[in-house]
Amino acid sequence: MSRDELMAALESAMRAVSGQGVLYSQALADRLGINSTDLECLDIIILQGPLTAGDLARASGLTTGAITGVVDRLAAAGFATREPDRADRRKVLVGVLPAVERKVLPLARQMQEGMAALLSRYDDAQLSLLLDFLTRAHEGAVGVTAALRAETSASRKKIAAG
Repeated sequence: MSRDELMAALESAMRAVSGQGVLYSQALADRLGINSTDLECLDIIILQGPLTAGDLARASGLTTGAITGVVDRLAAAGFATREPDRADRRKVLVGVLPAVERKVLPLARQMQEGMAALLSRYDDAQLSLLLDFLTRAHEGAVGVTAALRAETSASRKKIAAG
């Protein structure tokens, strides 16, 4: 396979995995009675620990206004809480409630086990390469998402202005 063919095959494979991830996220969110954006933000909180709304906005690429709605819905569903930051009482941290461990994590376990079985087939050097790639891909995706949202917002404002 030529480099161009390999690059095209990798792009197609990434799109397929990404698309399936979106479908899985939607199915899991439907099962939990929340929307998929809220579920993805909940996962960011699970992975990174308690975050401020601004930190969650940066991590997700969403606006701080959108994050307020996300946190409100997650709190109403019994999955997230707002608590004062002990280090800086002016800040509020968004964290997860015990319901996440009881309701969310068991539903995600099958996917985690499948991925663990798949990853066990790779040696440490390959795993390091995959981790580097995925870390960089995620950083790039967050940046592109934020840029697309900013362009969309600017376009809507322009249309509204006349």
